[in-house]
Amino acid sequence: VQLQASGGGLVQSGGSLRLSCAASGRTFRSYYMGWFRQAAGKEREFVSAINWSDGNTYYADSVKGRFTISRDNAKNTVYLQMNSLKPEDTAVYYCAASRTAVVITSAARYNYWGQGTQVTVSS
Repeated sequence: VQLQASGGGLVQSGGSLRLSCAASGRTFRSYYMGWFRQAAGKEREFVSAINWSDGNTYYADSVKGRFTISRDNAKNTVYLQMNSLKPEDTAVYYCAASRTAVVITSAARYNYWGQGTQVTVSS
């Protein structure tokens, strides 16, 4: 089982990036797929999640209206479109997969993790 995150980079404040999370090794159709981020010296925090089966989406208040999570069944890939980026969005972003719908905002509920991709937003 592998989750491969990509798409991070350096962008100016107000810019956009699209992160991708390619899943392989098993089917994740019954899973929740999440994005978390961890800034230097801070706890890992929930960003967004999607129910792969029905497409329902969930967002942290800090990114609501700026970030959009989506999935492509054919490519077995989840995306995080990030617009209107702010310096406080700077972090390593991780994708993850959870078998349970309980407390999907908690990193402890996720069973599989990708390696992380760095997003840096300059002011």
